[in-house]
Amino acid sequence: MPEGHTIHRLAARHAELFAGDKVLVASPQGRFTEGAALLSGTVLEHTEAYGKHLLHHYAGELILHVHLGLYGKVTDGDGEPPEPVGQVRLRLVSDRHWLDLRGPTACEVFTPPEAAALRARLGPDPLRADADPERAYARIVRSATPLAALLLDQSVVAGTGLIFVTEALFRAGLSPTRPGRKLTRAGWDTLWADLVELMTLAVGTGRIDTVRPAHLPEAMGRPARVDRHGGEVYVYRRAGQPCHVCDIPVSRGTITGRNLYWCPGCQV
Repeated sequence: MPEGHTIHRLAARHAELFAGDKVLVASPQGRFTEGAALLSGTVLEHTEAYGKHLLHHYAGELILHVHLGLYGKVTDGDGEPPEPVGQVRLRLVSDRHWLDLRGPTACEVFTPPEAAALRARLGPDPLRADADPERAYARIVRSATPLAALLLDQSVVAGTGLIFVTEALFRAGLSPTRPGRKLTRAGWDTLWADLVELMTLAVGTGRIDTVRPAHLPEAMGRPARVDRHGGEVYVYRRAGQPCHVCDIPVSRGTITGRNLYWCPGCQV
């Protein structure tokens, strides 16, 4: 599933392509026909991302809500759109550009109160200027749940996925299984600031890089990482390989049904 930086990149891209334009909206697949009819012919005023949720704001207080989930994909282009290929849930067309959405978990029209309810049930998003990290810490410090599980819970922190969580915990020297209530305020402040830094960098580059300069391949004389997710990381998907810092093999386990990676030497 795309992590929050990808959704923020999509929001910026869609604003660049369509903001201020009247758009035609269709559902070639047929599963969003009624919603498309409500939006078609209106002006896309602005876009936003909140965690892993994408929102298009249209004239008349209509809001398109999209959650890509595991399989959702967005493509776009200039000029006339091609013939629809595959299951295109949503097609957006202006005089200059087109956009196709396939396979989302959610594609629906919201009213402003529905959008507000969505934001209210999500935790603070490290990529948003209006984020309140105190709200997340108040949840964490009262909980015996492991830190990794809390940070993956979108109602605690919005937009963080497995890569950002495992890597930020490594960089903070925190065990992913440490109970939330044992996280100090100073520890949370450091962890939050690092999430903001790492996720902001990922918005700019389009990939997740978490390794500090001293541990980059060229600095250590090691091969670059080869992985379909790209990016240089410390522990994510590196089970059994030596830690870049202490050489102890990276461990792997599971939490809330998902793979978990950590260094038993660096994270306590």
